[in-house]
Amino acid sequence: QVQLVESGGGLVQAGGSLSVSCAASVRTFSSYAMGWFRQAPGKEREFVASISWNGGTTYYADSVKGRFTISRDNAKNTVYLQMNSLKPEDTAVYYCAAAHRAYYSAHYYDTESLFGSWGQGTQVTVSS
Repeated sequence: QVQLVESGGGLVQAGGSLSVSCAASVRTFSSYAMGWFRQAPGKEREFVASISWNGGTTYYADSVKGRFTISRDNAKNTVYLQMNSLKPEDTAVYYCAAAHRAYYSAHYYDTESLFGSWGQGTQVTVSS
């Protein structure tokens, strides 16, 4: 089991930028692909971005492509999500999640059920 703690959420105006981080407590962080998901009020949780164990492959939801960047630092056991050109519709609780790299692939990069560990979430609010 991977313990995940998100930080860095907050309030930002539309068009602004925000970065959220997720620190993992696990001995072998590089054994895991990492993902970011979000859940807006009254909506289902949705995929945002994910990254392979070594950072070599990333995937994004169409709604954030070109605006968000996922990255990781295996030496610090941390994954990041840099969010630029934020829109009010990006308002949500953002969750990071870990999936063992054996299950992560080009076919399953956004499948919630493969991510076995989840953080508690951090609120991101974008005002118009």
